[in-house]
Amino acid sequence: MEAYKEEFIHFMVDCGVLRFGDFVTKSGRKTPFFVNTGNYQSGSQLRRLGGYYARAIKDKFGLDFDVLFGPAYKGIPLSAAASIAISEDYGADIRYCSNRKEVKDHGDKGILLGSPLKDGDQVVIIEDVTTAGTSIKETIPILKAQGQVNPIGLVVSVDRCERGQGKKGALQEIGETYGLKTAAIVTMKEVVECLYNKRYNGTVVIDDEIKKAIDRYYEQYGAES
Repeated sequence: MEAYKEEFIHFMVDCGVLRFGDFVTKSGRKTPFFVNTGNYQSGSQLRRLGGYYARAIKDKFGLDFDVLFGPAYKGIPLSAAASIAISEDYGADIRYCSNRKEVKDHGDKGILLGSPLKDGDQVVIIEDVTTAGTSIKETIPILKAQGQVNPIGLVVSVDRCERGQGKKGALQEIGETYGLKTAAIVTMKEVVECLYNKRYNGTVVIDDEIKKAIDRYYEQYGAES
């Protein structure tokens, strides 16, 4: 595993973003692990997070695109942090954009925050995590409604490695459905590899009991290899 991926996994644990227990995903699945980027709470954390996203974006998509789009609400700080990191780390000035949940009808009118979207723009979507593709189904129509923009990719922090609506992985399914390249900073398989029965800051984050719960979850929801 690349060193920056292991660093990112430990970073998520330190920030309380990656947690283990009993949770329910947006798609309604009961899960023993949860990734919540809403738990990043400081400027230094967002700075580091943006750097990890920037690395994944550069490795997968390069920097020859126009806009980084973060769906409301969690995608708003992600798009800003990652675009700053891309500028600082790689010298590319990528525009960033997000949507409002409700259209603003006064002052700075419209549904978008940040950069306007223009015909011909190539757009990479940035999200925290995807389980069954629910969020992306809401995002693509928003982008298409702004004009002749071209969504080319989706990047998430963690690929949960579980199936979407069919038997394929959610990220793979999304890519095939919408014609997108997809990328993740790390996969859940890499998370388990990094943390299972290994001490980090004096604690075993994934012990045998948690590992068994994860295995049971993937027996039910795991994507075909």
